[in-house]
Amino acid sequence: MLAVTVFAIDHTPAATADTFVPLPGGTITRELADGTTVTVRIDGESAKISPSMGATPMHRNVWVTGRGSVELAGPSAATATIKISPGYLVGCQVDITGASGTNNESATVQPGTMPIAPTESFGAGIIIGPGASRTLLMLDLERPDDYGQEDHKRYNKIPGPYTSVTWIDETFAVDGCGGYAQARAFVAVEVAGSNFVGNVLLWGQPFSIG
Repeated sequence: MLAVTVFAIDHTPAATADTFVPLPGGTITRELADGTTVTVRIDGESAKISPSMGATPMHRNVWVTGRGSVELAGPSAATATIKISPGYLVGCQVDITGASGTNNESATVQPGTMPIAPTESFGAGIIIGPGASRTLLMLDLERPDDYGQEDHKRYNKIPGPYTSVTWIDETFAVDGCGGYAQARAFVAVEVAGSNFVGNVLLWGQPFSIG
């Protein structure tokens, strides 16, 4: 009798392991107009990058973890108000290491402004082509405005001298970038005293997302 061997063919794409990226975070200290010092930190930072299920180079999923904190010391530490807004800058085939002009910067701005404005919502898919970048803000807090209408704030506002925001496995997807892609964390801070408003912007280390 003729023996017949049947081979089963598995058409399921091979799974590609996630890439875990430990990151060093960072710290910056600046003195504001009245002598108050503000220290901004990013710590506990990491990222996990996954390719698409179809293993195409155009799509990545990113999970990020970290903590941004602000600490005040000096004349207005107990009375100043802190606004904190963490997020990520994502770029496709573009150098984002010099995104702020200098690695970290401090500036005086008008009340109610922040040094970073979002271009996309965090958690959504980002469609991004070569040479482009997108800014994602972590927070989207719903609060009623002065007239009771729905209002969304992209920062947390806390009395000094200390506040922090922690994020664990927050995710976003990157689509449309067939080349080299990068991301880097930032923490944007506004400190408002009785007679001054100061901004400090801390950048984390850029990391590859494939």
